[in-house]
Amino acid sequence: MNPFKLIGWVAIAISVVSGFTEIPYSVAILVVLGLVAAFAMAPEDHVRVLASALVLGMLSGALGSIPGVGMYLAKIFSAAGAFAAGAALMIVARNVWKRYKP
Repeated sequence: MNPFKLIGWVAIAISVVSGFTEIPYSVAILVVLGLVAAFAMAPEDHVRVLASALVLGMLSGALGSIPGVGMYLAKIFSAAGAFAAGAALMIVARNVWKRYKP
């Protein structure tokens, strides 16, 4: 199995578990995992990851109004948004570097 896919599965697991329990530094861990995962990401996936980061970050709070499970879903998707945000940061940083490198 590709190690970068394994990082993605670990991030999904951390996101789901952190929806139900408190994991210390889970957001920081997910951002770092996102940075690492995006380092080897194919360029044709960049737009998809950037859009996912924006949508997960902005709309995860809307799930909180669902009775019973909304709070858990909001936490899970918010954590997934942190992973996607880390990946998006790496994509943007690499694109800036490629554009302006000496």
